[in-house]
Amino acid sequence: MSPTAPSRAVRLLSVLGLLSVLAVALVAAVAVQRWRTPLPLPESGTVLLVQPGDSLRSVANRLRDEGVLPHPELLVAWARYRGLDARIRRGEYRLAPGLNTGSLLELLVSGQVIQYQVTLPEGIVLGRAVDILRAEPVLENTLAGVGDPRLLQLVAPWEAAEGLFLPESYRYERGTSDLDILRRAHRAMLEALEAEWERRAPDLPYATPYEALIMASIIERETGVPEEREEIAGVFVRRLTLGMRLQTDPTIIYGLGDAFDGNLRRQHLRDVDNLYNTYRHDGLPPTPIALPGRAAIHAALQPAAGDALYFVARGDGTHEFNATLEGHERAVRKYQLKRRDDYRSTPETQ
Repeated sequence: MSPTAPSRAVRLLSVLGLLSVLAVALVAAVAVQRWRTPLPLPESGTVLLVQPGDSLRSVANRLRDEGVLPHPELLVAWARYRGLDARIRRGEYRLAPGLNTGSLLELLVSGQVIQYQVTLPEGIVLGRAVDILRAEPVLENTLAGVGDPRLLQLVAPWEAAEGLFLPESYRYERGTSDLDILRRAHRAMLEALEAEWERRAPDLPYATPYEALIMASIIERETGVPEEREEIAGVFVRRLTLGMRLQTDPTIIYGLGDAFDGNLRRQHLRDVDNLYNTYRHDGLPPTPIALPGRAAIHAALQPAAGDALYFVARGDGTHEFNATLEGHERAVRKYQLKRRDDYRSTPETQ
């Protein structure tokens, strides 16, 4: 071998090493470019559903098949290197234009899924709430109705579920069930009721928070304008304290159930003999008659002071309050005998 052979071999190895480094650098540069390049998403974006049990590889391959992720192996390899491949969270993701492979991985790990919202209005009955949830196309419908054993189990030890769910707006994601929403609404109701009960006015005629909830449901159904809640509560509290009957139409309507045709008649007040007929029975009805909101619960436990024992609907949602039967009868003649065409005595959620 000539004296220059070793040096040539060293130079060759150096060249090969440099070429290897350049090749690795080139591959890395291409990978970085692919990692940062925006994905070929439509202008309106697209929705990705990651279901329970989906692996990152299955999600990546599905996106490749849909033409969204040209290089799924890059996503999987980098996620494995960082230990994120088993941390993707199920749910529905909105993939917006501008998203790249890196931000896609961050999104799948973040769990920032699409959120939906459903509103349970104040004053509706539980059956109506179940219907509203059933109509939500994204919610999973699992309940058979208000008598579903799971609902009764949820509200135990109470034997009836009516009124025990707080009417509010609830956000949820795909995969949530109607029972999940009502479970949250029940927990929210218990928290709201407990908080208001702790701050209640003295000398109220309620033995338990549940009795206050019953009263709140009546106030909710009788109130047409929010500013009258405490005043209506004051009338009913004074009646209970004095041993007078509540004599409130919404309890009778609730007791009639499906038999109510929208027209409450005198014979209903006189002949219907169940515990919801507060014209014939003393005290509170046995259960709430609707889902009362926070404001109605507050009114039941913080009623307005005064001497009014009667009120009559004016027909525009407001009421005239009176301390004497004589004054009340004059108001009845004024507002009831010649009713306006658009007369309404209770909130529209009836």
